[in-house]
Amino acid sequence: MEVNSLSIIVAGSGGAGAISTGTLLLNAAGLGGWYAYLTRSVGAQIRGGEAVAQLRISRERLASHDDHFHVLLALDWKNLGKFASEMPLAANGLIIGDPDQGEAPSEFLASGARLAWLPMKQLAQTIPGGRPNMVAMGVLAGLLGLPHPLLDTVLEKELAHKGATALAASRAAVKLGLEAIASLPPIARLAAPQMSTEPRWTITGNQATGLGAIRGGVRFVAAYPITPATEVLEWMAPALEEVGGVLVQVEDELAAINQIIGASYGGTPSLTATAGPGLALMTESIGLAVASETPIVVVDVMRGGPSTGIPAKSEQADLNIALYGLHGDAPHLVLAANSVQDCIFTTQWAVHLAETLQAPAIVLSDQALGQTRAVIDRPPETIFSTKRLTAEPPATGAKYRRYTVTETGVSPMAIPGTPGCQYTADGLEHSETAVPSSLAVDHQRQLDKRERKLGCYDYGDAWADVEGDGTLALITWGSCTGAAREAARIWREEGRQIKLVSLRLLAPTQPDKFASLLDGVQHALVIEQTHSRQFLRYLQAHYPLPSQVECLNRPGPLPIRSSEILGKLAKWK
Repeated sequence: MEVNSLSIIVAGSGGAGAISTGTLLLNAAGLGGWYAYLTRSVGAQIRGGEAVAQLRISRERLASHDDHFHVLLALDWKNLGKFASEMPLAANGLIIGDPDQGEAPSEFLASGARLAWLPMKQLAQTIPGGRPNMVAMGVLAGLLGLPHPLLDTVLEKELAHKGATALAASRAAVKLGLEAIASLPPIARLAAPQMSTEPRWTITGNQATGLGAIRGGVRFVAAYPITPATEVLEWMAPALEEVGGVLVQVEDELAAINQIIGASYGGTPSLTATAGPGLALMTESIGLAVASETPIVVVDVMRGGPSTGIPAKSEQADLNIALYGLHGDAPHLVLAANSVQDCIFTTQWAVHLAETLQAPAIVLSDQALGQTRAVIDRPPETIFSTKRLTAEPPATGAKYRRYTVTETGVSPMAIPGTPGCQYTADGLEHSETAVPSSLAVDHQRQLDKRERKLGCYDYGDAWADVEGDGTLALITWGSCTGAAREAARIWREEGRQIKLVSLRLLAPTQPDKFASLLDGVQHALVIEQTHSRQFLRYLQAHYPLPSQVECLNRPGPLPIRSSEILGKLAKWK
């Protein structure tokens, strides 16, 4: 039997090559014309310990995992039982284990999936330099129906740098794995892909974020590495060099935020990337950027919290700090990407908005987006007419007014060295000429100015993705959008109508537009990955909602799946 989509798991202890195997299979699938979606899961120690690659391959575009996995291949079973809740197996699924690596944990067997044994380590040892994970790659490729030539091409591309001997050993081990599937129970096979005339991209959300930043014009990055945002920096470091930019690894998050404020003050679009603990440290200086009207972009790749929390797992619970975490009345931009590909557009748009409005922008991603690797269609080139409003030398005898009150709220910003345009840029309240002031009239005018420039700007249609129609709506944001899209697709295939709303611009709010798109909606299901229903409370505070609203929420690390969404919708059939 052929199916449009198959999901597999490759698992093992750190260093066994589980995630490498999944990545090679994803690359082979992409080369063959399929779409693919790979997430990884590791333990609290981040490096070492247990590691899991979760891979879905399909002939259709993908934005999330399926409800169940069809194959679990374990290179070994060390500590994998505790991941069972993250890896639901289909009742007719297949578990493949190595008899020399111990017994399969009961948590996996409870699914009813079939258990088959394959001596992958012994097979690998028959080849000088052979590795069990390459045998596993051959087994899984054979079960999925990926053509052998694709595997050879991917191995050549990814392993040639290790030398001819290592490449030959890997090829031989893959061949053994392909031959070994004759001893395994069969599974459904992937339907042939819908070939594209355009080559597809293989990219992670973190890489896409970096690309969006560079497309937006960012040329200076200062950051301190932190899981799961570090790959943004790793990708951007060499990419910035190619466009004449610079990345500085600093001593901590305080240095990062203050350096990008300084670089932006000097006229260079600037960005930092962090996670929740780093964002918490940066909030005071983000307030400085609000008060001084200095454009910056802060990317928060969210993880489980509070405090150190769960560094390698996903959650959306930084929403409140991103929206409300600055002291005083401090209007700023908050945006959220809703897919791996959308990380490009959302980050580029954030740079455009920050530069245009002279305001800080926080971009929310998360571990589920940032560290997911996906095969996607080539993203379109989006061109914004990004241009910071800069000051010209004032007329003779005139005084430069950095914070002059304008109709738009945006006033010309001087680049240091512009004749006659010296001004004080600090966190103190000020007059229009940037002189520190404690006068009530100055405070009122500047508060109004900073609020007006964000509130009156026309954000167009990009503020939210709206798909479908009907009296029933799914309202979500960020990485939950993938499962919501899948649920909406299944719902429509059953002949029913549904509207999907995924917010990309979270601050400033857009109440009139939101009310318009929910016109006629009678029931709404809000979907989020938080414990305290932060997104629902945000919607209730700022937007008109239908009389019948329910919330499907859960903290990380378990993702919300499309079947759960459909189960909630069933009551409104």
